[in-house]
Amino acid sequence: MGSSEEKVVAVIMVGGPTKGTRFRPLSLNIPKPLFSLAGQPMVHHPISACKRIPNLAQIYLVGFYEEREFAMYVSTISNELRVPVRYLREDKPHGSAGGLYNFRDLIMEDNPSHIFLLNCDVCCSFPLPEMLEAHKRFGGMGTILVIKVSAESASQFGELVADPVTNELLHYTEKPETFVSDHINCGVYVFTPDIFTAIQGVSSQRKDRANLRRLSSFEALQSATRNPPSDFVRLDQDILTPFAGKKQLYTYETMDFWEQIKTPGMSLKCSALFLAQFRFTSPNLLASGDGTKSATIIGDVYIHPSAKVHPSAKIGPNVSISANARIGAGVRLISCIILDGVEIMENAVVFYAIVGWKSSIGKWSRVQAEGDYNAKLGITILGEAVAVEDEVVVTNSIVLPNKTLNLSVQDEILL
Repeated sequence: MGSSEEKVVAVIMVGGPTKGTRFRPLSLNIPKPLFSLAGQPMVHHPISACKRIPNLAQIYLVGFYEEREFAMYVSTISNELRVPVRYLREDKPHGSAGGLYNFRDLIMEDNPSHIFLLNCDVCCSFPLPEMLEAHKRFGGMGTILVIKVSAESASQFGELVADPVTNELLHYTEKPETFVSDHINCGVYVFTPDIFTAIQGVSSQRKDRANLRRLSSFEALQSATRNPPSDFVRLDQDILTPFAGKKQLYTYETMDFWEQIKTPGMSLKCSALFLAQFRFTSPNLLASGDGTKSATIIGDVYIHPSAKVHPSAKIGPNVSISANARIGAGVRLISCIILDGVEIMENAVVFYAIVGWKSSIGKWSRVQAEGDYNAKLGITILGEAVAVEDEVVVTNSIVLPNKTLNLSVQDEILL
């Protein structure tokens, strides 16, 4: 097959409502993959990165959310990028590899030569065309995006050892108890269709083992709780670990940024990383202004075209302002995400915070935090339709939806 005829398909795993619990209260109103980072839905960042892959034929989003929750977004993004994007709902958990295999007939419909698999809650520069080129050179079944991290943090992820010359994956272990390597799995992969044969092999082995056992009813019950079903196949433990060292899997190391978007705090950090990335990929999305006819802009800032920002406001760095927000005179915004329909009145200050949909912040009020992205109360979060009255200070707190605050609060979770 000539390279001009080769087609590539991308699959993005978006999880489901039971998966985004650490993202509450922000995931109470909206599926986590549609939460706004740098002014775009979280899933938009990997999707727009996929657009840069040569000969991309189709993008599939796979998850447990109801189809109606993604219908409007999928339609809009397909038209915007002129690439077919389709949402596929899993009927039950199949594991990261099993979910891919479950939709193999649809994925292989265009007879692609390569399949990208990405996790939605990953924040990186997504060097997908470069990965594909490296993967073709390696000639294996799959290539994994990897990054070097500190030895202290490596154990939170899948650690791996690769040949320094050939880049072959030699050893892989998921969240080990003892240190293995400071190189970790980034959750971005490219495979040939041989991946389906590998997944089927794991599934068949499980079925064979189950059929060989003649168990008492008690043993059968124990086995059912201990062993996953044959169609539940995990990419890390069931594919990467056993195939390491067999000249099937290779690594491609990124020297750029990488983070996992598991909590609201990390979403604010990742919003900053994506805004900085816009300088190279989408400079037209970044706002500018010197305080004469429009607000003073410092650093990387996104302002939705429908938002109204007073010229005397000072915005940035790391600020994204969503649709229909209204920012009053003298307002100061630093390192925050302002969601749809928010009103921030005169001389209010917001920093290290996420302000939920349709919330309001009164005159001379402050919504602030220390900015520790990993701490539970390291950033302040206002849920949907929270009203902060005039001259109230909210510090290092999480406020659930539909609350009115007329007194200052610090280090609290307000239910």
